[in-house]
Amino acid sequence: MPDGPKSTLIETVRVRDGAAPLWYLHIRRLVASCRTLGVPFPGAFVVPGGGADRVQRLEVGPKGVNKAEREVGPTSPVRLVISGVPHPGYRHKTTERTAFERAAQEARQAGADDALLLTPRGEVAEATIWCLFWWEGETLAAPALELGILPGVSRMRIAEMQGTIAERRVSPEDM
Repeated sequence: MPDGPKSTLIETVRVRDGAAPLWYLHIRRLVASCRTLGVPFPGAFVVPGGGADRVQRLEVGPKGVNKAEREVGPTSPVRLVISGVPHPGYRHKTTERTAFERAAQEARQAGADDALLLTPRGEVAEATIWCLFWWEGETLAAPALELGILPGVSRMRIAEMQGTIAERRVSPEDM
């Protein structure tokens, strides 16, 4: 993924019952990514609220902010397939998503909802649009951030509530 001011960052914010309850985590991640990648932080944002349930997408880059909204997709259980596209490393949510788009296309062709990307060593990394978690007895686990996965907002919120998430390097079979 290219870094520096050419990168355009993405934040995809869920608005539910007229509020964006995880807004503060989106802004926290956006500020950190702007600093790391040298993207100017655009200043004040209006917290999305009111209206119907929806998803707001912010794209923040050297040319400013673009905002779009869409309806919420299905929330039923997610059917996953393992993608043949290797996980490229994705520490910052940017528009450089070619590998994720290819993996999502594989999933659609297989009749699945999303694809699970593996590292070149065969370790579980992340899905194209979902954070991954699983239970190991009473312990909540997720792929290790050191694999180069995105520090997802839902992961940050669950860590706040749980206190900790066990980071693991696992194969699909071990998960």
